[in-house]
Amino acid sequence: MSNAVSPLAVPLPELPPLAGVRMSATAAGIRYQGRTDVVMMEVAAGSTVAGVFTSNKCPGAPIDWCRTSLKGGRARMVVVNAGNANVFTGKAGRDACAATAGAAAKLAGCQPRQVFVASTGVIGEVLPHEKLVAVLPALHEALAEDGWEAAARGIMTTDTFPKASTRTAQIGDGTVRITGIAKGSGMIAPDMATMLCFVFTDAKIPGDALQTMLRKGVDASFNCTTVDSDTSTSDTVLLIATGQAKHPRIPSADGNAARNRMLADFARALNEVLLDLALQVTGDGEGAQKRVRIDVTGATNGRSAKRIAMAVANSPLVKTAIAGEDANWGRIVMAVGKSGEPADRDKLSIGVGGVWMAREGAVIAGYDETPVVAHMKGTEVEIAIDIGLGRGKATAWTCDLTHGYIDINGSYRS
Repeated sequence: MSNAVSPLAVPLPELPPLAGVRMSATAAGIRYQGRTDVVMMEVAAGSTVAGVFTSNKCPGAPIDWCRTSLKGGRARMVVVNAGNANVFTGKAGRDACAATAGAAAKLAGCQPRQVFVASTGVIGEVLPHEKLVAVLPALHEALAEDGWEAAARGIMTTDTFPKASTRTAQIGDGTVRITGIAKGSGMIAPDMATMLCFVFTDAKIPGDALQTMLRKGVDASFNCTTVDSDTSTSDTVLLIATGQAKHPRIPSADGNAARNRMLADFARALNEVLLDLALQVTGDGEGAQKRVRIDVTGATNGRSAKRIAMAVANSPLVKTAIAGEDANWGRIVMAVGKSGEPADRDKLSIGVGGVWMAREGAVIAGYDETPVVAHMKGTEVEIAIDIGLGRGKATAWTCDLTHGYIDINGSYRS
């Protein structure tokens, strides 16, 4: 893609090898020319897997394939293509998934159901899977422990920078690593966002424990972000544990108190990786120049607070005001009121950049807009909303809405 790199871009962190994971990327010419567009990720035999997928009711064929494969609880390989979403393609889409998984399974020496597939790009065009299948042998030959950056770049569509994150955690006296890559730029809204995210760990963790932690982590990260309120047909987050690290055995019983204690630090590190990747996605929103954090307090409960936060985050009027660096707090009031959640105008407080602007149904006496305007000229904008009705709180992240979003999406298929 020729888009200028987002001003909110962050450099890739150092990504050391993770035991049991090898990656490679190549150019198959599925849609893009002159760049990689197919990625292969192979994991050690016996790896456990968890997954969270889009809530869109018109999902792509890869989503159906992965949901079925997830029931087996094991993963051996992930194959991803960029440029074609393989969505709304009927039998051709299903055949593409089966052909890709079948060919990859032969290379890995596993069953097709242990191959997970993901696609991202244009909806409604048949995926020329013969191009994809043709490059798989070369991808398999090129698999390497240091293929993280190549993989992160290979899954990009309108992204302007590759996204990755890594952390370490303790399980008993053993140290394990968690590393993830993601793509996402537009069609971003819960649940989850038009994004693909692949997270790996060398820990040995039962699939049910992985699933529980992944679901909680996604709800607190990707499901609290939005770029444009549009929920993709292709959202996929996979978490794969290769079992190659040495640490105390994890109890098998779900909900076991001892297991929860053993995995507490792992869950912390996983949540950090997921949130880091989610914020990088919002920082690469199509045309984005500013990232926005919205903190809601005083709602009747947590769920209500989240709905209010997302209503503000999804408001085009709020987002364009931020793009224009206009301290128009009335638009925030509007978004709170339209959320459908309990709110009382005369108890509501609004602040931006640490400065309270309105309280108890009116602008604060002596309010000076100068520091707020200065804050809004920065790349990180913070909005505080206190509903004044209870103890519910939530945080959402979004970005501003600029002319760049129209430029990118108005010519997406050109």
